[in-house]
Amino acid sequence: MCGIAGAMVFDGATASLSRAGLAAMSATMRHRGPDGDGLWLSEDRRVGLAHRRLAIVDLTPAAAQPMTDAAGEIRLTYNGEIYNHAALRAELESLGCRFRSHGDAEVIIHAYRAWGTDCLRRFRGMFAFGLWDARARLMWLARDRLGLKPLYWAIHAGRLVFASEIKALLADPALPRAIDEQAFFHYLSFLATPAPDTLFAGIHKLAAGCMLVAAPSGAVRPSRYWDALEAARPVAGDDGEIAERVGAALRESVRLRKMSDVPVGVFLSGGLDSSAIAALFAEGEARPVKTFSIGYDRDYPSCASELAFARQAARHAGADHHECLLSAADLAAFLPAMAEMQDEPIADPVCAPLHRLARLARANGVVVVQVGEGADELFWGYPDWKRALALQRLADAAHAPAALERAALAGLRAAGRQASHPYDWLDRHARGRPVFWGGAEAFSAAGKQRLLSPRLREKFAALSSWEAIRPIHERYRSLNEGRSPLNWMTYLDLNFRLPELLLMRVDKMTMGAGVEARAPFLDHELVALALGVPEAVRTRGGVLKATLKRAMRGIIPDSIIDRPKQGFGVPVQEWLTPELLRDVMPTVEAFIAQTDLVDPDAARALFAEPRRATLRWPILNVALWWDRFIRRGPDAAREPDRAAARARG
Repeated sequence: MCGIAGAMVFDGATASLSRAGLAAMSATMRHRGPDGDGLWLSEDRRVGLAHRRLAIVDLTPAAAQPMTDAAGEIRLTYNGEIYNHAALRAELESLGCRFRSHGDAEVIIHAYRAWGTDCLRRFRGMFAFGLWDARARLMWLARDRLGLKPLYWAIHAGRLVFASEIKALLADPALPRAIDEQAFFHYLSFLATPAPDTLFAGIHKLAAGCMLVAAPSGAVRPSRYWDALEAARPVAGDDGEIAERVGAALRESVRLRKMSDVPVGVFLSGGLDSSAIAALFAEGEARPVKTFSIGYDRDYPSCASELAFARQAARHAGADHHECLLSAADLAAFLPAMAEMQDEPIADPVCAPLHRLARLARANGVVVVQVGEGADELFWGYPDWKRALALQRLADAAHAPAALERAALAGLRAAGRQASHPYDWLDRHARGRPVFWGGAEAFSAAGKQRLLSPRLREKFAALSSWEAIRPIHERYRSLNEGRSPLNWMTYLDLNFRLPELLLMRVDKMTMGAGVEARAPFLDHELVALALGVPEAVRTRGGVLKATLKRAMRGIIPDSIIDRPKQGFGVPVQEWLTPELLRDVMPTVEAFIAQTDLVDPDAARALFAEPRRATLRWPILNVALWWDRFIRRGPDAAREPDRAAARARG
C-alpha cells in the first residue's frame, strides 16, 4: 500500500516537469508511505512518476518504486495488493519472464508486457496505478474493480497529472482551486460526489472498474474493463448449498488477504460481518489474531455500545484483543485533521473512529487490517433496504395510475411532507424511476432546494440528482435481463456509495495512520457469486443477510448472528453540542457568507435545530473542507498542519 503520483506533458506544451515538482506531490502523501519514497523523470522531462512506500510485501529495496522492466521501457507506480501475484508469477516465469523482486508490483509490469491492458482481468486484488509505456508512448491509469483504492487526475497547463490523493495534485499552486457547483448539488443528496467528478472543478476521479489511456497528443480515453453484473452468473442449489458456497468463497477471500510480510489484524465491531472475518482469519493460525474495537466514553441513546459483542467475538476467535474509547472532545480535536485527510468531503462521521482504530492498530505493531465493508450491500443487510425493496415491489405491483399518484403527492404536500423522503420515493415512481437512489440519502429534493442559495436554486431549477445516477441505471438496464430488482440496489451502491463514500473513508482514514485496509467481502469473485444468488434466497423469510447468516452458523456464536443489525455509527446527535459547534461555527459562518452556495437563513436554521444533527454534519464537513483547501489554499499546504500531525500520532 502506497501513495502514487505522476505527470505527462502533452505534445506542443512548452513547460517541462521537474524533480522538485514531483517531490512536492509525493511529500503531501508522506502518511501513505512512511517507509520510503522514489522518483523517476524521463530524460526529456516530459514524463515523471513518484511513489511513497508502505512496505508490506517484499520489504527489500528490490521492491522499491517507481519500478521498471529490465529494458527500461515500462515504468510503474502502484498502490495496492495483487493477492494472486504468486500464481501469476509462476505463469509468467513459464513464459520466460525473469523477476528481480518478490513483490507484486513487478508482476504487473511483466503481466502488462505479456497480455497488454487485458492483464487487469487476471488480477485479484485492490489497486490503483500509473504505468508509462515508452514503446507505445502512452500513460495507463487503472483503478480496481470495486474501487478500494482511489485515483485522481486532472489536465492542467498542457499536461496530465494523477495521484492517490487530491492534495498531491494541488501541490502545484497554479492548479485552479474552484468548487464544482453541480458536484456540490449532488453531494447534498448522497454525502459524496459521484465519479468521475470531485468537489474541485476540473479534478476528476477514475471510477471503480475503469481505466484511462492517455497519449502525448492529448487524447485521453477512459473506459470500463469490469462490471459486477457482467461478471455475475446464476447460482443454483438449495439454500444450504448456496450458503456453503458463500462461506467457502469468504473463507478463501480472508485467506488471500492474509498475504503480507508484516503483521495483519482485524477491525472488529461485534457485528456479523467483522466477527465472521475474525473467526475465519483465526482458522489454522499459530498465533492469536489481533483484533481492534472502538467504543464511546459512555452509552448514548442514538448509538449503543457494541463493545460487549466485540469482546465475545474476540474470545470466540481466541484473539489478542485491543480497545479504545472516543469522546466528543476527541471528535472536536480531530475535525481539522479530518478535513485534511479527506481531500474532499466524505460526509460520514465514522471517519473519526476509523482513524482512531487505525492508530490503535499501528501502535500495536499491526500495519494491515481486514474490514467488513461490502457485506450489507451483497447480502441484503440494511433495514432501510428492506423497506425500499418492499416499497418498490408494492409500487410495481400496484401499477398506480398517474392521476392517483399525483393525488397522493398532492396530499403529502398539503400535509407539509414535501421535504420528506417518502414524498421523494413516490415522486420517483410517478416519473418512472427506481424508488431506491442509494443507501446514503441526506437531504430530500425539497429540503435541498430550501438549503441552496437563491442563485443555485435558479441555476439548478431543472436539475435532479437523478442525473448523477442515471448513467449507472442505464448501464444496469442494459445488463439486467432476467435479474432481480434487488440487484439494482446492490449494483447502485457497488458503483457509487461503496467506492466514493464507504471505501473512500476507509482508505483515507487508515492510510492517514499508515495502515492498509483490506475488504474480504469485496473480493470480485465473491461479489460475482453474491450477485448470482436468487433474490428469493437472499431475502428468505424477510431475514436480513439470511444467506450469510446460514453460512456462518457454527463458525461464530448464534448470539452474534441473531442480534439486531447495528451500523457502525457515531453519536453525533449528542456530540454536536453548542459547545463543540462554537469552535467551528466561525468557519461555518465564513463558508455561508463567502461562497454563495447555501441560503444563509436556511443554513443557520439548520444549525439552530438540535434534532437535525445528521443534516448539520454534511454542511460542517464541507465548510471545513472549503476552509482548508479553497479559502486558505496553497498557503495552508505550505504550513504543517499541527492538528493533522497530532491525529496521525
